[in-house]
Amino acid sequence: MSNKPYRNWAAVVVSIVMGATVMLAGCTGGGSSSSPKAPSVPTANTAASKKEKVDGGEVITSYTSEHQGWIKLYTTSLVSSEIQELVFNGLYRLTDLQDIVPDLAEGMPKSSTDFKELTVKLRKDIKFSDGHPLTADDVVFSYNIPINKDYVGSRKSTFEKLQKVDKIDETTVKFTFSEPYIGYYGMLTHQIMPQHVLKDVPVKELEKSPFFKQQPIGSGPYKLTEWKQGQYLSFTRNETYFKGKPSVEKVTIKVIPNSNVAMAQLQTGEINVGSITGENLSTIKEYAKKSGKIKLNEGIATTSYTSITWNNIHPLFKDKLVRQALTTAIDRQGIIDNVIEGQGIIIHSQTPPPFWSYSDKLPKFNYNEAKAKQMLAEAGWKPGSDGILTKDGKSFAFELLVSQGNITREKIATVVQQQLKKVGIAVTPRLVESSAFSQTVRDKKYEAIVYGWNRNGDPNPKGTWHSTSNCVGCNNHHSYSNPEVDKLIEEDLRALDINKRKELLAKIDALIAEDQGYTFLYASTDTMAYPANLEGYNPKWSNLKEIEGWYFTKYWEEFAYERGSF
Repeated sequence: MSNKPYRNWAAVVVSIVMGATVMLAGCTGGGSSSSPKAPSVPTANTAASKKEKVDGGEVITSYTSEHQGWIKLYTTSLVSSEIQELVFNGLYRLTDLQDIVPDLAEGMPKSSTDFKELTVKLRKDIKFSDGHPLTADDVVFSYNIPINKDYVGSRKSTFEKLQKVDKIDETTVKFTFSEPYIGYYGMLTHQIMPQHVLKDVPVKELEKSPFFKQQPIGSGPYKLTEWKQGQYLSFTRNETYFKGKPSVEKVTIKVIPNSNVAMAQLQTGEINVGSITGENLSTIKEYAKKSGKIKLNEGIATTSYTSITWNNIHPLFKDKLVRQALTTAIDRQGIIDNVIEGQGIIIHSQTPPPFWSYSDKLPKFNYNEAKAKQMLAEAGWKPGSDGILTKDGKSFAFELLVSQGNITREKIATVVQQQLKKVGIAVTPRLVESSAFSQTVRDKKYEAIVYGWNRNGDPNPKGTWHSTSNCVGCNNHHSYSNPEVDKLIEEDLRALDINKRKELLAKIDALIAEDQGYTFLYASTDTMAYPANLEGYNPKWSNLKEIEGWYFTKYWEEFAYERGSF
């Protein structure tokens, strides 16, 4: 069976998908010269000319927000998902094209003829980092958590069609669904946890357990050595990792809320791997060119997008025409050009361009200040004596919340404030500490936020846009509801033909674009900075994806020693 699970074998077996709704250095230096008095400083290209692999070294990177915990079923942030991947594996993992390929599994999943059962075979050589074998029992245990009546995490909708999971033998499990179901794609990438560690912890207490808070045990390439909340997480490699011991010995992830500080530390060597934010791109490019200490990987396509999320049940934003007018009043291309230095493209709905279902044939509300004023007038909003729009005695004024330290989003909030003021709307940007911001979003206690999603897996958006996901702690925290969208989402989850799915998903995206529950700003492209002596990274991925394949090279160690850089 092909390893292209949707595009190549959807016609043979049930289409596999699940909507994800929904983010101290190896030595660096210059190259040696024939003259000891004036050694030349090599560029990243000369460093690549000699790539003898070195065992060891440390990767240090940073995130602007805090890690939430170690059980993916209870976390919601991209940061947490990426950190969890250092410690845990799923049965399958996603490729950059949003296909799945085996991880803990041996081969691709096999579907029954009625498309209600799915059988997965495990590898036989897997151990957790504490030496305990990983078997079918651990898979059954892990998947019984989200279908337990006591599970109340935000990912419940991912597993709602799963009736049961059975152990066939030590390396084989069978999933049974309540109906023919294409939604198992995202489900199969969830982490497998150790039954022998967690079996006595009630499901309702997992989120408060030491395992969730500080003591994860997984099968992944790295093991947690220390988590000092608000400061850093440190990891050391799993010497018995079933895919082979990673070359990079240590990984440190700093929590640096201010992205400008992170970019300064990239230049001083206090971190050595980083995703470059738009406002720092030109500075880091110049530093890379002059110093030769880092190299840049630019134009990485991502499935992430940034938006202004409106609380759809707030009195100011309940009217679809008003939400359309807000989008029309915002110069999104200007934000891309002037805030993120071109690292993005405008999108109009919830599916980013890398997905096979992406369509640009959507309702569009392009920037037009005069048109926005007209739309707001049609919605009943008239200028008051101070120039601020009013309706029924209330002014059009609201707070726009931003997670503190995300400089890009802070700038976006300022731009939105300036542009909406031109059409008579008073916006007050407010910075909120990152963990408090996350809780505010989960509790649905906001008017509007600068927000973003990283979409993984299947484009079906049930977890974010279906009305059943409109609950406290769920991912439809903006309280969007459209019965026709609900109907189409459910129909898509039962569709077994890829062409039919493309048709349904295009209709879903068109309705979401028409409703403008978000103002979709842009889909991101990334630039990553790496030490000039680092190799093995996948140029299609950003951040720490597939870090188990990274390695430092000997060439730069020799040069650093000559220059006295150790």
